[in-house]
Amino acid sequence: MNESGILENQNISCPPRKSEVAFSSNCVRLSGYELIFVIIVASFVFCFGPKLWERVEKFEPEPDFRLPYELSSDYWLYNRYCRWAISKYETLVIGDSVVWGHYVSQDNTLSHYLNEITGRDQFTNLGVDGIHPVALSGLLKYYGRDISGRKIVLHFNPLWMSSSKQDLQSTKEFSFNHPKLAPQFFPKIPCYRETYSGRFSAVTERYVPFLNWASHLKVTYFENMDIPTWTLEHPYKNPAGAVTLELPKQVNDNQNEYVSWIEKGTAQKDFPWVKLETSLQWKFFRKSVELLTERGNSVFVLIGPFNEHMLEGQSIETYRQMKSEIALWLQQNNIACYMAPALPSEWYADASHPLDKGYAMLAKQLFENESFISVILNSSSN
Repeated sequence: MNESGILENQNISCPPRKSEVAFSSNCVRLSGYELIFVIIVASFVFCFGPKLWERVEKFEPEPDFRLPYELSSDYWLYNRYCRWAISKYETLVIGDSVVWGHYVSQDNTLSHYLNEITGRDQFTNLGVDGIHPVALSGLLKYYGRDISGRKIVLHFNPLWMSSSKQDLQSTKEFSFNHPKLAPQFFPKIPCYRETYSGRFSAVTERYVPFLNWASHLKVTYFENMDIPTWTLEHPYKNPAGAVTLELPKQVNDNQNEYVSWIEKGTAQKDFPWVKLETSLQWKFFRKSVELLTERGNSVFVLIGPFNEHMLEGQSIETYRQMKSEIALWLQQNNIACYMAPALPSEWYADASHPLDKGYAMLAKQLFENESFISVILNSSSN
């Protein structure tokens, strides 16, 4: 081959094959129109999915309804329950497991006995199991926005101040109830060690209904797991089949626990109470009282009844002094309250939870209290 021939061959360039693609491979490639369609559908679901779901998922609470224990962290459902409750009931009873009724069936709770005395359905149970005051403040602020112009019985359980750990003051990390409802950045919770991404996710969920609804689906139908994790745990089940559109029913399956602390053999204890002025739980309970009153609610605070029979040593005197300080703050802020006296010892399941007879007695005591009658029975909601 001559020199010119070599040059000719060197100048030959091969055109690209038509089958070659200028970008990396994907499982699915959408055309421009298909991409626009997907964006429209996704935007529609993002904006209107939570509201449309309420029309699909049946929610018709029966008398004495309380949020099922398994759904205690379903704050989307709690918000829905709040909206339903204020349309049906005059008075909302709000608090932790003492209001919820941890050691009694749903027809033996405080709200049940209050309704029994009135002879009609005036009170509804908005208690949440394990909701300490720090978390309750977040629950009311972000998921109880519709609670306004109502009559409120707000319960405070002194148990949350019985130690620095219960008060969340401990600097050692430990798992506590409802961390998503606690302040994520400020003020700082000493025992809370969540990552920044986890904190940001919790804050975002409070303001984005779609994310809150997605969390509801996880808690209600997928055992609080995301779908990939759920499929690993249930490899032979169809995820779509898990969405039954039926909320779990409240099952009273702990009848063997409906016994007194004496029968359980629980020992007396000297509780290391925290000081009221430094208590995180008391600080956030005050925030809840202030928030509810700012929203035009008539608030009546119920303190206790704590099981004073379980206290020993100096803790009984410390507890009584703390009660006096709580009553003083409520009085100074014109908040009606009732400091429930200790019930008979055998009517407690533990340090703070009454049994059925205890709830019945507490309801009777409330109806004998002038402040309760004035605020809850005689006043009219806005």
